[in-house]
Amino acid sequence: MSSELEDQRRPRLAGLAIVALIVALVAGFGGGLTAEALFPSHTAGQSNGSTAGASGSCPVSAVAKRVLPSVVTISAIGPPPAGGGQAAGDIGSGEIIRSGGYIVTNNHVVSVAANGGSVEILYSDGSTAPAEIVGRDPLTDLAVIKVSSNRSLPPIALGSSASTEIGEAVVALGAPLGLSSTVTSGIISALDRTVSVPGENGQSALLINALQTDAAINPGNSGGALVNCSGQLIGIPSAGATVPNESGQSSGGSIGLGFAIPIDVVQPIVNQIIETGRAVHSYIGLTAEPASPDSSPLGTASGLLVTSVDPNGPADQAGLLEGDILTSIGGKAATSTDQLMEITLTNKPGTKITVGYSRQGRQYTAAITLGVQP
Repeated sequence: MSSELEDQRRPRLAGLAIVALIVALVAGFGGGLTAEALFPSHTAGQSNGSTAGASGSCPVSAVAKRVLPSVVTISAIGPPPAGGGQAAGDIGSGEIIRSGGYIVTNNHVVSVAANGGSVEILYSDGSTAPAEIVGRDPLTDLAVIKVSSNRSLPPIALGSSASTEIGEAVVALGAPLGLSSTVTSGIISALDRTVSVPGENGQSALLINALQTDAAINPGNSGGALVNCSGQLIGIPSAGATVPNESGQSSGGSIGLGFAIPIDVVQPIVNQIIETGRAVHSYIGLTAEPASPDSSPLGTASGLLVTSVDPNGPADQAGLLEGDILTSIGGKAATSTDQLMEITLTNKPGTKITVGYSRQGRQYTAAITLGVQP
């Protein structure tokens, strides 16, 4: 099954893209959702004085020995179909994030089991155990599951993605194609990617400030561990890119373009899920689409056309109307609907966001106070 995203849901372009690729969620055999995408060239990053910056400088064997006991393979099976037949399933990866059997993974790994299905984990020593879904966040493609076990479950050491450098050596651990306890290595190729991938119910999920790596990331690596040379978790591998074949479909296999959700984004969401069963995001109260010459009174195609405003929502209270054209969001030119989603995922409720907009050819500004997602 596949789902191609429209142009407005492609990652933002910060330079000239020269090739169209396929960004695919890297769940296991049942996860073949794909999204056509163009990649930006922005690679922001600052040095933190790390001594493990060069490719090949990681003691990969020692890192694997330390980290693999905390990494699990996840098998998710959906409920039996009403008319009979085989239930849908996915295979992915996860890691023990907190004592008590809490495991973090991608939402798209376990979503098939969310309504009456089952989840099972496979430890690195070959033993298995059932698990239950604690909570899921489709908007950021994160989920937490929990296993009840008397055995000692070693939580993975946590690092900081904020101190990660371009060129830093990293190790990826997971279960590509269901091959448990697989280890690959590479470097951080770029930072601060914003990657839109297929989500649930026709929505997109957004990988915010994603880490790009050339460590091999393949189907089944989803939800696994991207660690630094100290064996500390810095990201959750979630998507990979492949070159489309002549028919426009994914040609399969890693080409050295993988994306991981940074741990600094993961941690607060995981904490919320463990404590409350869900993640709470901000709410802006409007929908938009890229403006076209027909929708703009000035005959231009720049900005975002407001297609709906929720009554009594934050945008409504700030004076925005359907038909307005957003020209700036938070001080940046309004070029992609991903910006609206990113605003709600990276700011707490109560934050004021300044937007510029045009109405009937006149320019205005408004301060939108973000609410709580309904």
